[in-house]
Amino acid sequence: MSIATDTSLTHFTRTAERAANQVIAAYSTSFGLACRLLGPRHRQHVRNIYALVRVADELVDGVTAEAGLSYEEQCQALTHFIDETHSAVNIGYSSDLIIHAFAQTARAAGIDETLIDPFFASMRTDLGERSAAPAVPLRFDSEAHQGYVHGSAEVVGLMCLRVFMREENIDDADAAALEYGAGRLGAAFQNINFLRDLADDTHRLGRSYLGTSDHLEDRDRIEWVGTIRAQLADAGAVIPLLPHDARAAVRSALALFSALTDRIEQTTVDELYRSRVRVPDAVKAGLAARAVASTWMELHR
Repeated sequence: MSIATDTSLTHFTRTAERAANQVIAAYSTSFGLACRLLGPRHRQHVRNIYALVRVADELVDGVTAEAGLSYEEQCQALTHFIDETHSAVNIGYSSDLIIHAFAQTARAAGIDETLIDPFFASMRTDLGERSAAPAVPLRFDSEAHQGYVHGSAEVVGLMCLRVFMREENIDDADAAALEYGAGRLGAAFQNINFLRDLADDTHRLGRSYLGTSDHLEDRDRIEWVGTIRAQLADAGAVIPLLPHDARAAVRSALALFSALTDRIEQTTVDELYRSRVRVPDAVKAGLAARAVASTWMELHR
């Protein structure tokens, strides 16, 4: 007995979305918490974006290598993932559940190659440099850092922004301000994670995203904290321009990463090279509650 095509596709898409949700549950409790604060019309779309980004990131961060794939096979796996993503966005279907879920979001929100291609370019940078010469650390100067952060993080913020604004009508000035803020927020998140992941990036992956020297100094950490605070401030300034049902989630994420920045400011570089800075779950919950309360007060003034 056959099932109507639209019913079959709907069922398949719901299954793909559940798979995307499992990726978030497995890899990021913080992101999962922020997603729960999004309005229902945004929530699944943002989860679909995160799932694709997470799977691609794992592909280049060691999963394929640990599975025993050669360098050439790892490159082929990434190329296949990229090609399948483009195909799915074009036609609206993939047998890969995570890619299929992302494609539904991309088609609904107008996420196109101008955002997808820079993301995958950064993933290629990670895979190529790490695999071709694993004994030589990957070190970024300021220009390379900026390009990598744009592809790996800023465009992800812009993807989420397209989800939030897909049903909104705003003028060009507000649209430009929101795009700037989304990019700055993505950059801040990525720079914070670079500092949090100094130990893993350095010792396991042989990467130095924050400078060309063998070892960051505390003065470098202080300078990066200042850069991150400026990025977070720029992002926070445009939150009132977002739709009402996206503000609490973005505020919560910003507050969490601000708290991480505070902790990094109080942690020496030597400690960062040994362990990852974290925010306790109880503190995360408190930050989320305050973000919700702040948004409610803003909307009911």
